[in-house]
Amino acid sequence: MTTVVPTSEEDPALAVVRFASELAWADAGPEVAEPHVTRLCVEAQECMVVGRWFDLVSLMLTSAEVIFSKVSEKDLECIFTVICNVVTKSQSPDEALEMAKLISGKITQQPNEKPALRLKILFNLYNLLENPYSQYYVYLKALNLAIDGKVTENVLPSFKNIDSFLKEWNIGIVDQRKLFLTISNVLRENKSSAKDTLKFLTRYLATFSGEDAYTLSEAKEEAVHTIIEFVKAPDMFQCDLLDMPAVAQLEKDAKYALVYQLLKISLSQRLDAYLEFQAANSTLLKSYGLVHEDCITKMRLISLVDLGSNETGQIPYGLIKDTLRINDDEVELWVVKAITAKLIDCKMDQMNQAVIVSRCTDRVFGQHQWQTLKTKLATWRGNVASVISTIQANRITEDGSQAAQGLMIR
Repeated sequence: MTTVVPTSEEDPALAVVRFASELAWADAGPEVAEPHVTRLCVEAQECMVVGRWFDLVSLMLTSAEVIFSKVSEKDLECIFTVICNVVTKSQSPDEALEMAKLISGKITQQPNEKPALRLKILFNLYNLLENPYSQYYVYLKALNLAIDGKVTENVLPSFKNIDSFLKEWNIGIVDQRKLFLTISNVLRENKSSAKDTLKFLTRYLATFSGEDAYTLSEAKEEAVHTIIEFVKAPDMFQCDLLDMPAVAQLEKDAKYALVYQLLKISLSQRLDAYLEFQAANSTLLKSYGLVHEDCITKMRLISLVDLGSNETGQIPYGLIKDTLRINDDEVELWVVKAITAKLIDCKMDQMNQAVIVSRCTDRVFGQHQWQTLKTKLATWRGNVASVISTIQANRITEDGSQAAQGLMIR
């Protein structure tokens, strides 16, 4: 963050007003410019005396775009540091928020002109603010500036701190929606991995729970986009979208019911169901940019995992061949692909032509999966307790035997 060090007796804020007004009126000539400059400086002094900080910021920003176009980046940063510092003078959080809105609004007016510098100024402003909601507001402005100015790479590192930001800001559901959706747009613009983008899209959709149909409808397009991106993603095989109200509304939607059906196939059915769906809806799949061969690859892996989840720890090669619709010599290749993708832990018994499964990834991790995990943990805890009791009992027996032997020796 830039620090302003006064080098003259004139207040830095007043110096900015003078400089900006002189720059704005430079082409009019001294006779015309001087009265206007003097008037603005007097008005700025009055604002400072009575503590009208919002009005002072307004004066300082009157020629903001002229400053951006005619001043060097170094001087520009210094000028806006002075402007941003005014927010620290206000004792009212509401006034500080209004000043933050005014400053960030001016900074984001021309996002394609010096976008990286504008972004830096916004983060300087963020660091000067004490009110959590003001910080959230400026951060959201920074994300949108990064998208519009094509400098999304500058904000990506901040996403790892989003959960701590949310605790600090303590914002409501509506603002959380805006945040998650904007972050997903940043990641989309940056062409980040589908997994990262879907993470925040899913968090956005998860904020819709129990709302009325009108409110849910605003999430409809993003729900469709999320489903399509999940189906496209070659390295994503698990999600919790089906149970979300924002997604479930699509099941009976006249326009998007087939998209919901495609998600259901991906999360609960096998390759044969997808092939049947594709045969009837090939045009629809193409309209969403889905490549049939890629979908088959993903569904084969999903089907193999589903076999491992539903069989008794052992899958015959023949069943894999029939389910995945492949040749005999391709069975082991697809098993290796599933192992590489960390979807399944298993051993191949070539003598008996079977795959012995020890673990499979669940496509959906909902209430049933949590209950299964709870049961396994309870069993594990009971086994550990039993082992501890056995060890303690043996130790007592051993100590008693040693004591008896000591008495016999005496």
